[in-house]
Amino acid sequence: MAGSSDYRPFNLAARVVGKRRRLILPAKLKSAIPAIALVLSAVTIIGVIIQHHRSITYFLRPLWDTPPKPFTVIPHYYAPNTSMTELCALHGWRARASPRRIFDAVLFNNELDILEIRYRELLPYVHKLVILEANATFTGIPKPLSFAENLERFAFARSKIVYDRLPIATPGSSPGRRREEPFDVEAGHRRALNALLRRSGVAGGDVVIMADADEIPSPETVQLLRWCEGVPPVMHLQLENYVYSFEFPVDRGSWRATAHVFSERTAYQHSRQSDLMLADAGWHCSFCFREIGEFAFKMKAYSHADRVRRQSFLDPERIQRVVCAGDDLFDMLPEEYTFRDLFKKMGPIPRSASAMHLPSYLIKNAHRFRFLLPGGCMRSG
Repeated sequence: MAGSSDYRPFNLAARVVGKRRRLILPAKLKSAIPAIALVLSAVTIIGVIIQHHRSITYFLRPLWDTPPKPFTVIPHYYAPNTSMTELCALHGWRARASPRRIFDAVLFNNELDILEIRYRELLPYVHKLVILEANATFTGIPKPLSFAENLERFAFARSKIVYDRLPIATPGSSPGRRREEPFDVEAGHRRALNALLRRSGVAGGDVVIMADADEIPSPETVQLLRWCEGVPPVMHLQLENYVYSFEFPVDRGSWRATAHVFSERTAYQHSRQSDLMLADAGWHCSFCFREIGEFAFKMKAYSHADRVRRQSFLDPERIQRVVCAGDDLFDMLPEEYTFRDLFKKMGPIPRSASAMHLPSYLIKNAHRFRFLLPGGCMRSG
């Protein structure tokens, strides 16, 4: 009966030994305990894998992925007051009698500050600044035409700018239209930029720099491309890699920017196209925004938007905290091919107090771009 001290739930027998009570389990239940424990352990492990599958996958990447073929790195020579004849010869090339034309071609999202620094650095050395922007992101989010709305800011380069807008169907604008994958939309942007590049007047023998807006070749690099005969037909540009600002240098692993000696077969791409890479050719400053809202927008907008696994990732206070700490916005492990490199890069990015060898316009206008320099991690908004 329910209140009796003789009641034993599930037919378990109990025996009092001194002041302790010991349960005596039936043999069948006793023999099943290891199996039950095994099942519970398996369920727990599966739950952990499901919850943290991305982190586990990245941590085990050295086991399941192989690194790409290494580049053949071309040494980069430069010293002030050295003639182009001497510099071209140091690279194994020869100087031209007149400079070739340089076309700078970029896709633009909303990086107004970085784009201004880019154009101020490159303006004296390029023939045309070719730029394309769309009314929506790669993930289909409608966005303003930021460049078109800020044309006066770029009036200094108006004579060299070749600009166009790319209309993108956004959710609800075309009923019944299947939503495209972000990488397919990105590929469409690059095809459109390829067409705009041809409309800009590019011709055989010109050099085209293909890069994202935040991948900035140095003036020294562009001068080599202008004045040296014998540069490779396609050459990647090794850029110093920064995140959030020039206070957080990551590595020299940025390689997607390229320089092409134009021919009819040249097509705009942002992927591996050659085994050759020019060393120390400029800067890549990723997520280098002035305002917190710009960080959140890009996190939702670019091709890897699936990395925003929780809404809390977009919290302004969290973003500010992550930026000042040099942590990862997506709470991810580094994408590395060896455990040595993985462990080396785990944790916050070490701060740098150096503002040497950065874009000259940035340093000359440090009061305007304080957020990009050491000690300027606090953002507005």
